[in-house]
Amino acid sequence: MAQKKPYRGRRGQKRATPGAPTSVVVDTIGARGDGIATRPDGGERLYIPGVLPGERVTVRPGEPRGDGRAARLEAVEAAAPERVEPPCPHFGRCGGCALQHMAPEALAAWKRDLVVQALARRGFGPEQTGGVAATLSLPAGTRRRATFAVKGQGGGAVLGFNARASHAVVPIEGCLLPTEPLWALVAPLRGLIRALPLPRKGGDCAVTLTDTGADVVLDLGAEPDLETRERLAAFAAEHDLARLSLRIDGGPPEPAAARRLPEVRLGGRLVALPAGGFLQPSREGEAALVDHVLRAVETAPRGPVADLFGGIGTFALPLHAAGRVVHLAEGAAEAVGAVSALGLDGLTAEHRDLFERPLGAKELKRFAAVVFDPPRAGAQAQAAELAAHGPGVVVAVSCNPATFARDARLLVDGGYAMESVLPVDQFPWAAHVEVVAVFRR
Repeated sequence: MAQKKPYRGRRGQKRATPGAPTSVVVDTIGARGDGIATRPDGGERLYIPGVLPGERVTVRPGEPRGDGRAARLEAVEAAAPERVEPPCPHFGRCGGCALQHMAPEALAAWKRDLVVQALARRGFGPEQTGGVAATLSLPAGTRRRATFAVKGQGGGAVLGFNARASHAVVPIEGCLLPTEPLWALVAPLRGLIRALPLPRKGGDCAVTLTDTGADVVLDLGAEPDLETRERLAAFAAEHDLARLSLRIDGGPPEPAAARRLPEVRLGGRLVALPAGGFLQPSREGEAALVDHVLRAVETAPRGPVADLFGGIGTFALPLHAAGRVVHLAEGAAEAVGAVSALGLDGLTAEHRDLFERPLGAKELKRFAAVVFDPPRAGAQAQAAELAAHGPGVVVAVSCNPATFARDARLLVDGGYAMESVLPVDQFPWAAHVEVVAVFRR
């Protein structure tokens, strides 16, 4: 491999209280994507962005972080074979990506290892963690939703992404992650926010591409006046948005220009997406997860299926289209309303807080299979009920390996075998990975 130029640190990184430069060897990459090394003069842990395992680097220790210190990378003395040139010119200033300097094969292996290590910490042995499949990695340029940071900054308005460990917003002139139609809205949105009352501490601009047009939710710091509302309506019309909603001072999204209903096709049906509602980041990732869930449920006896934390029916609607009777339970009332509005025979939707009121023995006994896809907090209470009373097949979908492993431990201790675990990476270069796993009694 050709000799690489020394890596001189990440511009825009939050400056820590400086210490004396020190040379260390990186042991591993932590769950946030930072390298972890041990300081030779005292054994203190250092957390270093922009490095790879095995590299010898010069760093400057800074502020305390957890059980060690954050450290700023000064130079790479000896690069790892897996180091590549980051493809984005914003890498190092923008905090959106942490691992563009890692070769794709190494990144996929590292994301699989996040799942393996999470399971190992919950007592799963090599015979179980060895069955974790290779990561299914989705390419960049497929994201249909993105949340940009907006802020009045330096006498103007800025739209971009937060700098690493900072509230500062980095203006982004190009990004490899979104689809082209999504990215095409960024420059117009940047022009729009210059005339808007943005939140004093900054806010978000969330853009989601649906099958009927773009859905935009924008944070404002004050109620817009009539002139501003007219400007927003004109913007929505000019750029053919399906809907433009405002969130004032952290309140719920309220439509400012609703030109048509934003809808997404799931299981062959168009279902309304609530403003700010959850949708899988990419169509390709959604298809991979749905395919895995459908194939697992096909092996269950004929009978009703429960889709818990079901959102707007990402899994429920394809399961229904495959001929299953499905009951969806979800804590967001707007999502439940969107599914109920379809009026489909054999598909019911219940507004229910599954953290406080998980399905219990009497309710679970009628299902042939259960699918659950909770937020990052996981589904501890529901997993405990499934462990005690669940059906023969349970499919777990998770965006957090740590809480997935905790819930998996409950299921296995309750008599399930962990049949398969597939890491799915819809977040290229970020320190995130999703999991879909099948459990069988």
